[in-house]
Amino acid sequence: MNIVVFIKQTFDTEAKIVLDASGKIDANGVNLIINPYDEYAIEEGIRLKEKNGGEVTVVSMGGSRAQEAVRTALAMGADKGVLVSDPGLENTDEFGRAQILAKVVADIPHDVILAGRIAIDDGASQIAVRLAEALSIPSVSSVIKLEVAGTQATATREIDGGTELIEVSFPAVFTAQKGLNDPRYPSVAGIMKAKKKPLKSLTLADLGFSAGDLKMVINQYSLPTPRKAGRKIDGEPAQAASELAKLLREEAKVL
Repeated sequence: MNIVVFIKQTFDTEAKIVLDASGKIDANGVNLIINPYDEYAIEEGIRLKEKNGGEVTVVSMGGSRAQEAVRTALAMGADKGVLVSDPGLENTDEFGRAQILAKVVADIPHDVILAGRIAIDDGASQIAVRLAEALSIPSVSSVIKLEVAGTQATATREIDGGTELIEVSFPAVFTAQKGLNDPRYPSVAGIMKAKKKPLKSLTLADLGFSAGDLKMVINQYSLPTPRKAGRKIDGEPAQAASELAKLLREEAKVL
């Protein structure tokens, strides 16, 4: 079985987002981690390999520091890594990234493609399903259980108020939801082995892309307007209620 896992390197959940003078996110001095939902995808890919045989290839996009995320996945038990690293990726939207990823995956044998349900930095939850569309293969999102038999899979996915059971034939894309498994920690032996595992680096030019091929470019980010401090209304209940209604009507303009 050939398994491809797409992962993203994100800011630590405790990191404070800072923008530089040009409106770009400043990653200097920030702790970067594998997107937590992608860890479930990595673990599921490794478990499928351990049960059915085959190979797990981890694919990521990002700057040079993204190699750290790929090496961690290799230390967990993946076999190969591919990193697409190019300055043109910095301002690419989800559509562009999915097209680039589809080009990478098309050259890798694949039965199962796994990714996290959502990235904790942008919360877009788009790339995996856009990838499936680009490859013209089925996709199942928010999977909490995955069973494989031959060339078919039965996926239990989380939906509002319950679960849904879906059967698909390979190749197919699955996005991992929390609860799918418990990701393992890299062992010391795994970390040492990861240093010798192949990690291929590609640019947009290697894939036949250029910055001009991308349909949308993100020019600038901005932080939300800081919330104003709360106000305390003193006085008797009737007087305070009247003052509150006045403020909601005249200042907040919600009445």
